[in-house]
Amino acid sequence: MGMGVKQLVVGLVPYAAMVAVQCVQVGITTLSKAAISQGATPLILAVYADAIASLILLPLSFFLNRITLMQICVYTGVSFSSPTLASATNNLIPAFTFLLAVIFRMEKVDLRSLISQIKIIGTLVSIAGAFIITLYKGPSIVALLFEHQPKPQPPTSFTLLATTDNWAIGGILLSIASFSIAAGNIFQAAILKSYPSEVTIVFFYILFGTIQCAIVALIAERNPDAWRIRPGIELITVMHTAIFGGLMLFGLVAWCLRRKGPVFVAMFNPVGIFIAALMSDIFLGDTLHLGSVIGAIIIVTGFYGVMWAQSKEEEKIQANTDGRSQLLSHSRETPFLEDYAQI
Repeated sequence: MGMGVKQLVVGLVPYAAMVAVQCVQVGITTLSKAAISQGATPLILAVYADAIASLILLPLSFFLNRITLMQICVYTGVSFSSPTLASATNNLIPAFTFLLAVIFRMEKVDLRSLISQIKIIGTLVSIAGAFIITLYKGPSIVALLFEHQPKPQPPTSFTLLATTDNWAIGGILLSIASFSIAAGNIFQAAILKSYPSEVTIVFFYILFGTIQCAIVALIAERNPDAWRIRPGIELITVMHTAIFGGLMLFGLVAWCLRRKGPVFVAMFNPVGIFIAALMSDIFLGDTLHLGSVIGAIIIVTGFYGVMWAQSKEEEKIQANTDGRSQLLSHSRETPFLEDYAQI
């Protein structure tokens, strides 16, 4: 009885870890949005967060054996839109990864194969969902559900629009961030094949990100007062991003990758959409819009299509590997049996 409960708890730990990862990611975007709303500069937040994370990771890179474009686009994109939109566009990463893997010949596509067809369709569906969530904001979900006699909306609220809060610009920037993350994953995968030290790679990744963000921030922000991090939400945002974003996320994701594999880790991305919607409503007072719901559903549908095809492909590869191992074992045993029969 005790062993059964222990095994159940151990089995649930990876699930709890990945939910925690999504909570931390959404917490970073929510705090960033709050800090930016109070006057913080997105570029400078990225510089300070990266600098602190680099200092924390420096000793780990000796004792244990994301790209500037992404950070700038995430901070700026969230300032124009919302954490919910950031979590939704995050589900584009598998689709972009698949496209880049095909371009760099790291992934083979057979148009006659059902798995390849589903990957392609899932990728296109995810991108279509990104267009919808970026270009169509729509009315508030709360207004649609709880107002019995909704006020007539102006025509622009149901059309392709660029709203006063620059929703479309935010969606485009967040989509670019997802693309840059996918590109970073491709490059890191190639590097890890020849240098399998994840902590060191992440350290240099954040270090050079700090340098690049600092250069861009110095060019874009000429006001010295903008570099002052005020106590309160700005300081909390920087420390939370550096500590939890640089250490906790890395540790939990790496642990889950070793335990459950990349498909398991990727399957939790859509959870962030719902966590972001809840946290945005509670802490920022944001409202959930119809366009976000429709676009998120479409993106998640394409996301799970790509993930399903990926899991089936991995099962097929594993089956082929096991078959070859059995064949090799049989071929090694056959001469011995033949010699024994001749004797």
